[in-house]
Amino acid sequence: MNIHEYQAKEIFARHGLPVPPGSVATTVGEAVALAGKFGLPVMVKSQVLTGGRGKAGGVKFCKTIDDVKENASKILGMDIKGHIVRKVLVTPALDIASEYYVGMLIDRTSQRVLLMCSAEGGMEIEQVAKDKPEAILKLAIDPRYGLLDHEALELGLKMCPGDVKKARQLASAMQKLYVVFLAADASLAEINPFIFTPDGIGHAIDGKVSFDDNAMYRHADYEALRDVEAEDPAERQAREANLSFVKLEGNVGCLVNGAGLAMATMDLVKYYGGQPANFLDIGGSSNPEKVVNALRIILQDKAVKVILFNIFGGITRCDDVANGIIRATEMMSIDVPIVVRLTGTNEAEGRALLAKTKLHPAETMDEAVQKAIELAGKGA
Repeated sequence: MNIHEYQAKEIFARHGLPVPPGSVATTVGEAVALAGKFGLPVMVKSQVLTGGRGKAGGVKFCKTIDDVKENASKILGMDIKGHIVRKVLVTPALDIASEYYVGMLIDRTSQRVLLMCSAEGGMEIEQVAKDKPEAILKLAIDPRYGLLDHEALELGLKMCPGDVKKARQLASAMQKLYVVFLAADASLAEINPFIFTPDGIGHAIDGKVSFDDNAMYRHADYEALRDVEAEDPAERQAREANLSFVKLEGNVGCLVNGAGLAMATMDLVKYYGGQPANFLDIGGSSNPEKVVNALRIILQDKAVKVILFNIFGGITRCDDVANGIIRATEMMSIDVPIVVRLTGTNEAEGRALLAKTKLHPAETMDEAVQKAIELAGKGA
């Protein structure tokens, strides 16, 4: 589960991180009132659950009240990557002398929390990693001891050579963010940027926290932060239908039973030069209703040019799955081709059922993926 910047910063503040004041407005009038409360200049920042807000014009510096009126009016209601802006954060604008990145995530290789930090703050960390990987410092934190003082200070000094005062502030921010990460059962926590004003005082002026959905049962207070209206509609519908779904940027809609098989399917689509449009795991069910829900979610994405079923029949029989797919497709009007690969128990019977339909059967995973990519290209 993702939360808004202002919510992440409220959590940061409760753990002692230096967060500037700020409040959320849902109308231009409220934004103006908040600007009067905090004093000019202020930043008006769209609150949506996606990145790239600044590039989209969703973050504006406001020197005057007229600026606040104009920019809040433009930003509220703006569409940023399919997310409609319904609220803006109004916060004092600070003079920035330098910017840094501090983030925590799960590193499955070391099986530890990985601290990443960089003096290239204020930029998309993925782009920094791509263009200047040497600019990112990393430390896999030993869970027995946590982030030790000397470890954090050493990283702080590498980012601020010769400036112990700033290095200590960065070290403190790292240690507090580590506490946030653990306390929230987060999958990601980051401050970007952590800035220093010209007087050398550090501030966390933007932040992000993503929670591990599997641990939400332990955090009723954080569950209450869920902004259903702001979530991606497809991902919200999938959660309500008990489906695992993540939207991606490609045109091959993938419908798979099992998370591992879903990952392998996406890898193979990429291997053969295609682009998966989503990760969707329907679990071990042939229930037509579940398949219908999955298809509806996938087909909301107009970029999808083909549907690829990749089903392994273990306990669930392939002929049952085929019947489920056929019944589901008969219940819907679908104008994109559907490729179905069934393997496992009763796969021959399942393929025989598919042979009587307009669906495109495939015997192997490679064949199915290549056929789906070919059909997607024709529909592009």
